[in-house]
Amino acid sequence: MRNIKLFESVDHRFILLNESEPGEEDGIRSNQYLITHHNDGVLLDPGGFGVMPRVLAEMLRYVGPEQIKAIFLSHQDPDIVGGLSTWLELCHSPVYVSSIWIRFLPHYGLKDMTRFIGVPNEGKDCEPAPGFKLKIVPAHFLHSEGQINVYDPISKILFTGDIGAAMLPVDKNEAFVDDFAAHIPYIKGFHRRYMCSNKAIRCWLDTIADLDIAMIAPQHGPIYRGAAVQDFLNWLKDLQCGVDIMQPGGYFPPED
Repeated sequence: MRNIKLFESVDHRFILLNESEPGEEDGIRSNQYLITHHNDGVLLDPGGFGVMPRVLAEMLRYVGPEQIKAIFLSHQDPDIVGGLSTWLELCHSPVYVSSIWIRFLPHYGLKDMTRFIGVPNEGKDCEPAPGFKLKIVPAHFLHSEGQINVYDPISKILFTGDIGAAMLPVDKNEAFVDDFAAHIPYIKGFHRRYMCSNKAIRCWLDTIADLDIAMIAPQHGPIYRGAAVQDFLNWLKDLQCGVDIMQPGGYFPPED
């Protein structure tokens, strides 16, 4: 499955550019997203080096590298940042990432950090091009200490990075979550182990409470839409995870 237009109007689109084929990345699909507004575009989590050629090919259906006005990195993991040096050669846009990760990114072989913009702890409003407004939302410790989300007020889609990520078996290839109860087995283990704590979850839920969210677009797995959006948020609210369930000796209890 290739690109999917999650939202499209006359002058605005939110596109899932690329999904890894079933069986890649140990069954975890890696999603890269493009938002376009008029003739401008932004990339969300452009991905590792291996997926870069396919992501670029899909992006070129809509915009050229010179039209990319910003790149957003939800956090510092290699499946997000691994291909960035190549993207920086093609695109001349700023790169937004949490300010706490700026000093670590040179370890990816990035030599010129002048194009990087450190996002403060509280997030910020962003206008990559005139009239192209996005909101950078803090999501600390979910799972990264400097995790950020990006909210697009036109499409009402919230890009959440690893929040909502699913560990799908190789034979499942759905693009959307429509039956949330059936989806829980694919997210429960990941969220219990990778999300830091229920307190971090509730801080994030309070932060996004006033956003009008039509879809939640994670970095891995299918997109939440319709009733599945609120079902997921309700489920997450009471989840015990990370340090809530950790025990001495590095032991984490099995799932209920």
